[in-house]
Amino acid sequence: MTLLTWDSLVSVALPGAIFLLLVDLMHRRIRWAASYPPGPMPVPGLGNLLQMDFQNMVFSINQLRRRFGDVFSLQIAWTPVVVINGLAAVQEALVNQSEDTSDRPPMPVYEHLGFGPRSEGVILARYGKAWREQRRFSVSTLRNLGLGKKSLEKWVTEEATYLCAAFADQAGNPFIPNALLNKAVSNVIASLIYGFRFEYKDPRILKLFDLMDDAVKEESGFLYQVLNVFPVVLHIPGVADKVFPGQKGFMALVDELLAEHKTTRDPAEPPRDLADAYLDEVEKAKGNPESSFSDANLRMVVADLFAAGMVTTSTTLNWALLLMILHPDVQRVRRRSERSPWVLLLMLVCPGRVQQEIDEVIGQVRRPEMADQARMHFTMAVVHEVQRFADIIPLGLPHMTSRDIEVQGFRIPKGTTLFFNLSSVLKDESVWKKPFRFHPEHFLDAQGHFVKHSAFMPFSAGRRSCLGEPLARMELFLFFTCLLQRFSLSVPAGQPRPSDHGGSEFLVTPSPYQLCAVPR
Repeated sequence: MTLLTWDSLVSVALPGAIFLLLVDLMHRRIRWAASYPPGPMPVPGLGNLLQMDFQNMVFSINQLRRRFGDVFSLQIAWTPVVVINGLAAVQEALVNQSEDTSDRPPMPVYEHLGFGPRSEGVILARYGKAWREQRRFSVSTLRNLGLGKKSLEKWVTEEATYLCAAFADQAGNPFIPNALLNKAVSNVIASLIYGFRFEYKDPRILKLFDLMDDAVKEESGFLYQVLNVFPVVLHIPGVADKVFPGQKGFMALVDELLAEHKTTRDPAEPPRDLADAYLDEVEKAKGNPESSFSDANLRMVVADLFAAGMVTTSTTLNWALLLMILHPDVQRVRRRSERSPWVLLLMLVCPGRVQQEIDEVIGQVRRPEMADQARMHFTMAVVHEVQRFADIIPLGLPHMTSRDIEVQGFRIPKGTTLFFNLSSVLKDESVWKKPFRFHPEHFLDAQGHFVKHSAFMPFSAGRRSCLGEPLARMELFLFFTCLLQRFSLSVPAGQPRPSDHGGSEFLVTPSPYQLCAVPR
């Protein structure tokens, strides 16, 4: 009986093992081409999964880059991946061949979460007619609502006033600024999408941040990567709901806000906001099977804009305030009693500090305006250096080739997933004088004038570059200058100096810290 059972097990297992081996060989045959990028040897069935630290992907990728060069290959289970590093290779693939590298790889987790097919939204959607239609609508509607104009600038400066009032309420006592920054940035997005702002104590905005925080952690986790690689597990009833409650909850809140918004809409009136403008397009698209405008796609576009616009900008501002308390010589000209010989020397050889420039160009009464950027070279350099140094999305989002391409002499076949190591560009030692230090002079020429480098890619590049970049640049400049116009920021007395090292997840956030905001 035992012998028969063992024999029958062998008779089943052996063909299964041979089948899996043949499948593995079929998927890795791509690596045998002479011009395919080099990389570590994959394990059958798992590929290079065991060689990657998914809690610190950038470290793993940089280690492999040292061994295999700027263009190297991986195999994640049976999925071929090519990682592209360094300014020259990234520009060649992401910019020069943008048409052929702008697709997205399959994301089974999102479809099983009920987020809709990959044709929906503007961030993870497939590159094609529907994506172009949705992106064109989003860009033009944001512009019509005031992006790049005084009308939207007024919204941002008014929100900056609320943010400054919330900072003033702390009365100079230590506090963690992250939550207030989240509220201010999310209100700008809410104004564009829904036509209203949340009060800072509104329970919905607090719930929104909790869900977004959970969702980001879920996307950064090892389990998320495994389920995308082995999506068969997602077919088990209830798995997606239990593993990703933050993302499910966030989409439920988006649906709730959209349902509430529809009850106040008057189709006969001009659109108040992006949601109204989209609903107008849905009405026009009825009976047109070629159109990508639908209620399902509306929720995805809103979720994309809200999540991407809120998280990235507030995280960058969080880094900006941390770097100001760590570098008071950059933030302000110290009082004479505080000036050490080193600080006095620094003031002689370096351009004006941020608060000095604010005082000279804007003063203490007038609100900052976008037009002030032209005369605020040092402040602009600081804002850009914050983005470069913080490097908050070091690997960007994955791309996929839509046809065979060649990068740095290596042939990359159609359907290959691409990881662009943006961190390798933002911290390229051949471009930046002090790539691993906060050094605003990276963006100043010999005369102290602001200069922007081609290696500055915090918003990615090419056709998939962040569509909210103009809005993010406006928010970063106006929120940052408004806060430093009103307050001097410092490490609370008696507390240790915070670290300027962030986490190693998909989104790099600073370690939690407190600051004191003392009115100037």
